[in-house]
This record gives sequence, structure tokens and C-alpha cells, in this order.
Amino acid sequence: MSELPVRPGRLNGLRHIALLVPNLEECERFYVDVLGMEVLNRANEDLVYLTCGNDNLSLGRGAGAANGLQTLDHYGFIVDSIEELEAWYQYFKARGVTLLDRPFNHGDGARSFHLLDPAGNKVQPLYHPAVSGQRLA
Repeated sequence: MSELPVRPGRLNGLRHIALLVPNLEECERFYVDVLGMEVLNRANEDLVYLTCGNDNLSLGRGAGAANGLQTLDHYGFIVDSIEELEAWYQYFKARGVTLLDRPFNHGDGARSFHLLDPAGNKVQPLYHPAVSGQRLA
């Protein structure tokens, strides 16, 4: 029996969630105007990233659930560096975790990959220059 790989460092928090919403503009106004979040990046007409300064909320235009409500696409754990992201990728690969893609760059300097937990939830280890490295008190 082979020895399990050593886990890379400590994750820096569950601070990214991605929602698919059928009414993107209305949801963006709610999160910005009502909750006070700021637009971090508008990737394209169907995808906007919002923040409170230490987190990352992705709103993507999507069909939504059959009842018309939002649908969770994935959630992300922040890592502190691109090197740490690669270490996590290699760790999950060695553990036999179901990987959906390889680490890839985003247009805003972020880098991530996706995997599935045992229940089939999509999880995204994520390096993001606006959030990574921060420590919450």
C-alpha cells in the first residue's frame, strides 16, 4: 500500500461562491445597491465578479433551476500563491480525487482548477490576486 501524499498548506478560507442566475442584471443591482458589494471584474456580458473586499462572488447568467431561482455552480477555497495552487492540484491528483480540469489562468490574474467532492459538488481551489494572501481576524 502506497503512502498518501502530504497535504500542501492550509487553505485560506471558503471565500468564493459562484451562482447561476436567470436575471443577472437584477441580481447584480441587488448585491451592489442593497448589500453594498463592489464590482471586482466584469469578465463578459454573462459573468460578473463582486466583492466585499475579502471575498469573491461570481454571478453568471444561467437558466437557473426549474423554479426560476438561482443555482449553485461551484464554491471556491482561496490559496495564497500560484505555487500553492499547483501543489494542491498535484495533491488531489495523487489522492485520486476527480479532477475536472487542469490549473488555468483567468483574464484578471486569477488561476484555478475544479474538482468534485464525493457528493458531486464542484469545488474550485482558487488563487486570486485581489483576495489571496489576506488573513481574516
